[in-house]
Amino acid sequence: MSRSNQRWLLGAWLCFGGLLSSTAWADSQLNLTKGVTAVSREVYDLHMLVLYICTAIGVIVFGAMFWSMAFHRKSKGAKAADFHESTKVEILWTAIPIVILISMAVPATSTLIDMENNNNSEVTIQITGSQWKWHYKYFDQGIEYYSVLSTPREEYENQNGTFEGNGNAKGENYLLEVDKPLVIPANKKVRFLITSDDVIHSWWVPAFAVKQDANPGFINEAWTKVDVPGVYRGQCAELCGKDHGFMPVVVEVKSEQDYDAWLNEQHALIAQAADAEKASLDATMSKDELMQLGEATYMAHCAACHQPTGLGLPPTFPALKDSIVATQGSIAEHISLIENGKGMMPPFGKQLSLKEIAAVVTYERNAWGNDTGDLVQSSDVKAASGE
Repeated sequence: MSRSNQRWLLGAWLCFGGLLSSTAWADSQLNLTKGVTAVSREVYDLHMLVLYICTAIGVIVFGAMFWSMAFHRKSKGAKAADFHESTKVEILWTAIPIVILISMAVPATSTLIDMENNNNSEVTIQITGSQWKWHYKYFDQGIEYYSVLSTPREEYENQNGTFEGNGNAKGENYLLEVDKPLVIPANKKVRFLITSDDVIHSWWVPAFAVKQDANPGFINEAWTKVDVPGVYRGQCAELCGKDHGFMPVVVEVKSEQDYDAWLNEQHALIAQAADAEKASLDATMSKDELMQLGEATYMAHCAACHQPTGLGLPPTFPALKDSIVATQGSIAEHISLIENGKGMMPPFGKQLSLKEIAAVVTYERNAWGNDTGDLVQSSDVKAASGE
């Protein structure tokens, strides 16, 4: 066998090996997610159609190149043809790409129209991105709540390997678990109105083929209709800040009967929370009780920015230890800051109860050596809010 033929066989084996490795990658589920909705399956089929077309083009083009290099090389005495300005060739290489593009554009246009068609929706939910959590509001139901990452801090921080070093293992849904998932009914068209309180976020659930930006001051729309009840996970797909990776999306799809039961349960919880708020106005908590609840509230909602030590991450996230707000400012101003937010700090007025706000203000004014001695009760928060 001549040296040139040996090189040709080596090249063929390398190409064949590349195809084998591509097949292995496909088997390892690196392909696009097929999804659980009709639209997601349309997107998947469109992706596969384009992939097959591109693969066929690649095989034909590179096959022709390799065949020409192998059988029309100079060492075999081949001579290049001498021609130019072939009208037939120019028509062909213009017409064929147009036909290919049309074959991809027609199904792509149909799929895009389906993805944007929000008509005849049966449930409407407003989704608001806020650093670094999601706020869900059900229209015509009076239900709204925040959905926050529930993976324990010690698990994802794992400072100096202490968490895993103590024999602990990360959870099955690490960084993709929340305290309150979005709940929607199966077999009903659900419309999403997506916006943001602060920076640009992106609400993304791959199984639904829904990925929509949440822009402050604008409302974008999306929809889904899921046939199979279950839990589906996603996350913020926009680089929205230092804790971008801690902003998961979890959607629980319930059967229609279970969804109605969930609605009734939420209405009952809202009534209980209202009664608890009223009762807290007449209650007086001790310092120990306030500090215990305040620490838990602070660690859940404030420590990511201001740090568990209260030292913050200046200048973006100022320290609370020895700060003017916590040691010299008035209690009313401190309460207003937590309720209404400031700058990058989001408002917590709708997220925390009167008792929790009172407790976290007490904690911040007495932790880390601040020791102001101030005790704040629910009635003080109510009075400061002017409601």
